[in-house]
Amino acid sequence: MKKVKFRQPGRKTLYVMLCAGILAVGAASVAGYRAAVSSVTDGLITPRDEASVPDIDYSAVDAVLSDIQKDREDAAAAIPETNQPDTAYSLPQQNADEAIVDMTDELEALYYEQAIMMPVNGEIIAAYSDGELVRSSGGVWRTHDGIDIAAAEGAEVKAMTSGTVSEIYEDPLWGCCVVIDHGNTLFGHYYGLSPDLKVSVGDKLNAGDAVGTVGNTADIESDSDSHLHFALRYQNQWIDPIQYIEPMK
Repeated sequence: MKKVKFRQPGRKTLYVMLCAGILAVGAASVAGYRAAVSSVTDGLITPRDEASVPDIDYSAVDAVLSDIQKDREDAAAAIPETNQPDTAYSLPQQNADEAIVDMTDELEALYYEQAIMMPVNGEIIAAYSDGELVRSSGGVWRTHDGIDIAAAEGAEVKAMTSGTVSEIYEDPLWGCCVVIDHGNTLFGHYYGLSPDLKVSVGDKLNAGDAVGTVGNTADIESDSDSHLHFALRYQNQWIDPIQYIEPMK
């Protein structure tokens, strides 16, 4: 960084005040950024019904923001006092700027670990019945414990959020099934997939990672248009995927 020398009285004081002002604005920006991130994160990962869905751990985001705040404070501490001799010095602004870039990268990584999204994009052709019996297209009365999302056969199915593949199995009614442990007793059930899967048991996934493709393997819903049957189970109880996901989009 270029060193600065002062040849006229008062310019050093003005320069120090300017640097301090820049750092103060930077610190305020970080504080505002943290508040914005908190607000956005609340919108992304705070369920509408707190009693029926898991809490999210914000400690990782807080740690990243705490590090950048410390870098700003260290930079401010490096500014000499105004009563020191008129010697050349440099402000470690570049380090603080690099820290901001690092923070952005880390927050982006955290987003894909905690983001929540629909596994496929399409119209909901059969809703969650919340324990009520509904008549299927085949004329059978049963509960519908998930949602059916219209999607063409072969459409990519993505992980709703981060997690670990806990089960893969063939079911006589639901066809090719994948279960993902999304953490905190929340499990995603992806049914009727094509057997050509993209994952194996034990794989760790981020939000949006490919699980497989929509298939026509679910005999129990074969009378419906092509779709993905997607269900969420929390604390061993089925919950409405739409109620969980939509408030976070």
